[in-house]
Amino acid sequence: MTLLFLALAIATEVTATVSLKLSEGFTKLVPSIVVVVGYGAAFYFLSQALKRGMAIGVAYGIWSAVGVAAIATIGVLFLGERLTFVQVGGIGLVILGVLALELGGAR
Repeated sequence: MTLLFLALAIATEVTATVSLKLSEGFTKLVPSIVVVVGYGAAFYFLSQALKRGMAIGVAYGIWSAVGVAAIATIGVLFLGERLTFVQVGGIGLVILGVLALELGGAR
């Protein structure tokens, strides 16, 4: 159940972040509403994952790594943004850092 809540936190955070771009500085109503509701839901779902015993470092690490990778991918595929090899390498390092957190805690 903790992973389900974490997945919901990630999905709602990514949705809110994409909507932040689409809101054009909060000048468009619908994307602006999605931003506020999305971030609120993201923190609610993250709190539920933490409440059920997920370690905060691991939860936040997974949340941020998956979020960064998802936003970067969405930006390239749908928003006309570009990724350099250095940026792709940086995303890879974030993911490796999360793996180090997870594996370092295993005993």
